[in-house]
Amino acid sequence: MQLFYSPTITEATEIFSFDKEESKHIIKVLRKKDTDILHVTNGLGYLFTTEITLASDSKCTVKIISFEKAPPSKFRLHLAVAPTKMNDRFEWFLEKATEIGIHEITPIICDHSERKVINIERFDKILLAAMKQSNEVYLPKLNNAVTFKEFINLKQEGLKMIAHCEETNKKSLKSVLKRNQELTIIIGPEGDFSEKEIALALTNEFIPVSLGNTRLRTETAAIVACHSVVFINEE
Repeated sequence: MQLFYSPTITEATEIFSFDKEESKHIIKVLRKKDTDILHVTNGLGYLFTTEITLASDSKCTVKIISFEKAPPSKFRLHLAVAPTKMNDRFEWFLEKATEIGIHEITPIICDHSERKVINIERFDKILLAAMKQSNEVYLPKLNNAVTFKEFINLKQEGLKMIAHCEETNKKSLKSVLKRNQELTIIIGPEGDFSEKEIALALTNEFIPVSLGNTRLRTETAAIVACHSVVFINEE
């Protein structure tokens, strides 16, 4: 199944048109024509079956034939991850985490962060492309970048964890995870969290966890955490 995206389509929609860029892709690149069937999601769990009524490369119009909604997952994972020095490594994490099944992502700027400016619009496009490629119908929520202190002071529901590299008393992530939990896990930059940041997290009831016996890159650690949570929640 090839999946298309429109954020404005709802259960009440009967007819709608794609924007010019998507219309050109559908008609010129994919060579779709009148009466062809397209599958569309709004990123909120809905899958719409539609039929092309106007095969225009500037305004491809479709009518809704039917729709269904996928049930939300019984767990929820929010990863707060420090942007990597090399931007493509963070973009790789965004793509793979979306394919695996993450729900929410917050870039956090830490004391040891080497990258403190991000392109949120580009990141949004990467999440969207990964959702469509993997035939997912839920688009992960991408928040604006915040400082570590700002994030720690935000209210987070469920279990809260910090994965750091300091040789202190930590629990293995595997020992903490249970099915159907709401989880927030924070992953630091290449230089790890500062001692001050770790202390602040512990004061705010974040559980220190280990992701294994080897020292992982930021984006690898984030993927390990993401996959571990999704794996334990598989039916």
